[in-house]
Amino acid sequence: MQAALLCFLPVALALATFTEKDYCNRQYCAWSPDLVLWCNHTSGILNLGKNIPVYNISLVNGTMTVGLYRAFDCFNESGSMLDSSKPKRSITLGQQYTLSDTRNKLTVFGCDTSALISDAAGTFGSGCFSYCREHIDFTTESACSGLGCCQTSIPKSLRSLNMSMSSSTNYTSVQSLSSCGSTFVVDQETFNVSIYKLPVPADMQKEVYSNAVLDWVVQRNLTCKEAQSNRSIYACGGANSNCSDFTNGQGYRCFCKPGYTGNPYASPGCQDIDECKDPRQYPCHGNCKNTPGNYTCNCPFGMTGDGKVGCQISRLAIVAAVIALPICGITSVALVIDKWRRTRKQKNFRRNGGQLLKHQRVQIFTEVELAKATNNYDDSNKLGEGGGFGSVYKGEIAGGTMVAVKKPKDVHKSLIKGDFQQELEIVMQINHKNVVKLHGICLETRIPLLVYEYISNGTLSQHIHRNTSTILRSWKNRLRIATEAALALEYMHSCAEPPIIHGDIKSVNILLDQNYSVKVSDFGTSVLISPEHSHVLANEIQGTWGYIDPEYLVTGMLTVKSDIYSFGAVLVELLTGKKPTHFITKSEESINIIHYFISSVKDKTLYNIINFEGASEDEMERVGMVAEIAVKCLDQSGARRPSMSEVAAQLTRINRELDGLTIEENNEYEVDEENLPSHSTSVICETSLLGRQALCFDQ
Repeated sequence: MQAALLCFLPVALALATFTEKDYCNRQYCAWSPDLVLWCNHTSGILNLGKNIPVYNISLVNGTMTVGLYRAFDCFNESGSMLDSSKPKRSITLGQQYTLSDTRNKLTVFGCDTSALISDAAGTFGSGCFSYCREHIDFTTESACSGLGCCQTSIPKSLRSLNMSMSSSTNYTSVQSLSSCGSTFVVDQETFNVSIYKLPVPADMQKEVYSNAVLDWVVQRNLTCKEAQSNRSIYACGGANSNCSDFTNGQGYRCFCKPGYTGNPYASPGCQDIDECKDPRQYPCHGNCKNTPGNYTCNCPFGMTGDGKVGCQISRLAIVAAVIALPICGITSVALVIDKWRRTRKQKNFRRNGGQLLKHQRVQIFTEVELAKATNNYDDSNKLGEGGGFGSVYKGEIAGGTMVAVKKPKDVHKSLIKGDFQQELEIVMQINHKNVVKLHGICLETRIPLLVYEYISNGTLSQHIHRNTSTILRSWKNRLRIATEAALALEYMHSCAEPPIIHGDIKSVNILLDQNYSVKVSDFGTSVLISPEHSHVLANEIQGTWGYIDPEYLVTGMLTVKSDIYSFGAVLVELLTGKKPTHFITKSEESINIIHYFISSVKDKTLYNIINFEGASEDEMERVGMVAEIAVKCLDQSGARRPSMSEVAAQLTRINRELDGLTIEENNEYEVDEENLPSHSTSVICETSLLGRQALCFDQ
């Protein structure tokens, strides 16, 4: 039955180039050889070519879900690649098929796994690198966060793909990391990172498939106009179908007109949808009547408006209710008021984009739910101010989950759309373990409410400046916190699409959860930057004094290097315990802590500003290296500051060394020039504070 259903589409698409006898003998599932579909009529298995299984064919979207090989890169204890980790790594499709660039992503798993992709002609190349300090538990994750798993987009019009994998780790000396990585192309809509494990289990190191999506077309060498000029070969049948040229290459596809459904390629073709039978998909708040290709919806008596959008009580009905008050009593008025309130909430929901957002992967809360969760926004639940947008309250939703509700200020409605939609657009695309997650939104209020995960251990600022904190008594914890914050910023700068500039990095916006892991928060001043731009010209300077990039103050241009300067200020605060606005008196002269810190590092007098009491020599060495990174980040020229990828890589290496990895004394740090960012022109390595290892940055 499955094979019969799947074979119906290609038969409808096919040009009659084969006789029925040829079709049966060849076991083609399509009569056109360009579609290269084969089916086993006994087992019901459908294949693209002879070895790519087909799971689903969509007439509505013009897509096909298939299984593509996963590639593995596995090593044994001696450091040799296993023969079992050498499956097919090349994918070649027929002329009618293209890998969907909107649905698929190249995905890499491993603690030290690089993957590169290219087409058969070598006209493009791309890839990503997956790394981690320890084995990652994906069971609580919903998407690749950058640690143990990375993803990158694939280009348009791709019909062939070559995948290559490599590892930079010497597996004869490092056995604590996963020695088996994998890479594959996968459909993002069905991809679930929580089912994967590191190291890759033995039963997964076989030739297994991942679900990928192909775009298919009819007659790749023809456009709609060319095909319609010859009705004998035109594939779209019936009066209720439309032809659409393929936007990701040549060819065309057929679709049912709006208000119709069915198979646009074969008889009986597209049929009218009775919208009145499906009120969830086709809303109607009044009297519904089906029409060819559409439907009408009239509001009930006494109400006005577009019944598809919503109906409001007419003024006449309100007057009538007031006149009838002595007769109908207070109950009738209460019903009118309740109806008005529900209508207002529906209007706010639609105005705030509810029809679109309810189809996104975000929970929609009601106004009543959040008021109950926060005890009607009682002051005892207030966590603090969320930038210029409003206040943040602790709450408990159904099921006992703690959340942080960001309640906006009652500002003029002209200010609502930009602030709210900008922050929502940013946080909805972020998924990183060191960035606070969005639980959901409430759209029933005039200004929407954002609901974030609740972070229980306060801000980094509180831990630095209150003597009650014990977590920062360890240098190892301070450097780990710095590294996790850097990894979150690296994700926003390098992995998010489009890249994100946070715009207000400071210790108050770095939260610590129950495990004292970093959660970067507050995206009220964040911006998205398009690939063709390197900066955003701000209408007004935003941020916090002491953390603001001086170049941004002068030019008004916000760049990723502005975040790097702010991060450098946080490093100084984390190392010294002083706020960036703090001044130190020296020789009867007041000197800002930032300037004093920079001069102390350059003069090798860091001991004067940082308390190394109780620190080992190795810890002192690593703290000195982090101090030098901070100085690089605080360079007055943004062009000379390192990228956040470089900063995160340096801090990750320092943490690995503190975690006990082998450190070779008096040995310069080797720079892998092949893996430097593409824009690098040279590398400068500088001796660290105590003269042991070198820090390397792009220039």
